[in-house]
Amino acid sequence: MAITGLGPHGERAVPADQVRVSDGDAEAARNRRFSVAVVLHTTASDWAKQELAGIVTTLGRYGAAVVEVVDCDFDIDRQVSELLRLASEPVEAVVSIPIGSSRAADAHRAIPAAGKKLLLLDNAPTGMLPGKDYVSVISTDNFGLGQIGAELLAPHVPQGGKIGVLAYGVDFFATHEREIAFRKWMAAHRPDLSLVRGKFADVSQAKAASAGLLQANPDLSGLFAVWDVPATGAVAAIRDAGKAIPVTTVDLGNDVAADLAGGGLIKGIAAQLPYDQGVAAGIATVLGLLERQPPPWIALPGFSVTASNVVEAYQVVWRAPAPTALLRARNPRTNMT
Repeated sequence: MAITGLGPHGERAVPADQVRVSDGDAEAARNRRFSVAVVLHTTASDWAKQELAGIVTTLGRYGAAVVEVVDCDFDIDRQVSELLRLASEPVEAVVSIPIGSSRAADAHRAIPAAGKKLLLLDNAPTGMLPGKDYVSVISTDNFGLGQIGAELLAPHVPQGGKIGVLAYGVDFFATHEREIAFRKWMAAHRPDLSLVRGKFADVSQAKAASAGLLQANPDLSGLFAVWDVPATGAVAAIRDAGKAIPVTTVDLGNDVAADLAGGGLIKGIAAQLPYDQGVAAGIATVLGLLERQPPPWIALPGFSVTASNVVEAYQVVWRAPAPTALLRARNPRTNMT
């Protein structure tokens, strides 16, 4: 699938599979035995676990050690303090997913100011430039993910219907791109639909935000949530309200995958490849540490998941057999032993 979105500074994407480490650089990296820290918004989600696995495996392949993994628990103040601490720690590179764009900028700048390499996932904080403040941004095509979410939802919404967008109320490039693309696709292909917006600043607020959206819009006939964890909150709120509203989202997490397979409210998912993104981040880190400047924006395409291909897609995304619960949901009459 083509990459349709642009990077944080309007860069055209270089596909992740085109960024490689040469044999000579691989040997040089193994001889240097680099130390790397990883700073994530969370380590609890399915996406984060696979992203981290891809980073760690790839760095290990090139002789680099991940000496610390920081879970910020979506707390930007924690991320700021941890980055400032890491600036004085004996690590040579930091891979970080910025939680916010403006508030996180100075703390991220502290990493290159201390002579360390900074690699970014999904988002570049405000005012930071590639080659100067960071090595590269490695991301899925979030604009493309929003388009997929819209395309999958549209067939389930009647003419003249109203769609809710459950948005992340934090300054975060990746989720903003998804929402923008979703809105643009609907305006171009389903101009008969009206859109209303609900937002949450913390994933724990997603269910309440969805309930508020439903109360304010009792005629809601579809919903798009910007990733899978808040989507599960939205599904719970819809069921609590006694409604059956179709939902699409981003990321093939276990809960939304099971709901999709079992014919629940989730009607489609725009899937990322977090392990592959982690691999690309690991490669970019090695190249940056060796002063081989990788492209400023490295991206991977998303892909469309429906009930008809969810089991196969699960195997692609998670590199593992689909769990028994997912197989049962797709084939409820099958006696799985």
